[in-house]
Amino acid sequence: MNSPKVIALSGSLREKSYNQTLIQAAAAFALESGAEVEVIKLQDLNIPLFSEDLEAIETPEGVKLLKEKLREADGILLASPEYNGSFTAALKNAIDWASRTEQGAVPAFRNKVVALLATSPGGLGGLRGLNHVRDVLSGIGSLVLADQLAVPAAYDAFDEQGKIKSPELADKVSSLALQLVTVASKLK
Repeated sequence: MNSPKVIALSGSLREKSYNQTLIQAAAAFALESGAEVEVIKLQDLNIPLFSEDLEAIETPEGVKLLKEKLREADGILLASPEYNGSFTAALKNAIDWASRTEQGAVPAFRNKVVALLATSPGGLGGLRGLNHVRDVLSGIGSLVLADQLAVPAAYDAFDEQGKIKSPELADKVSSLALQLVTVASKLK
């Protein structure tokens, strides 16, 4: 199996984000499955709100870096909190910036295999937001896996070190990461 390059990204800007913890766990499982994995934190990229006026002057450095990493990747592990039944504005903004294509450049999300995850303190685990991000990513050419994972009761899902407490949940996260790695390897 070819070693695919996987980007792991959370749609949260919160320092102690449950979704960042979940994406770290998924990234570790993808690494164990044979992928090259890089975890990117949106807050480290300092991405301003998308504006065509700003884009016309110069694409911000954080956006350039995100586009470069996405273009180099074969797969994307993506986790996002659910805000008011959808995914975060920070993630939508990052997708909007990254989906902009310079002349002659490959679209950053086109033909990327994406595995979606979410967690929240609520009973649905962020499920409603995953449907929206799926629609957006599918619309810009990503190959979003049919399987996804929404983890309820996030406050009880991880231990103090950020490890998944439940063996059953760890198996589900591991299985989704393996599926991403397998599909990305075949399409590489």
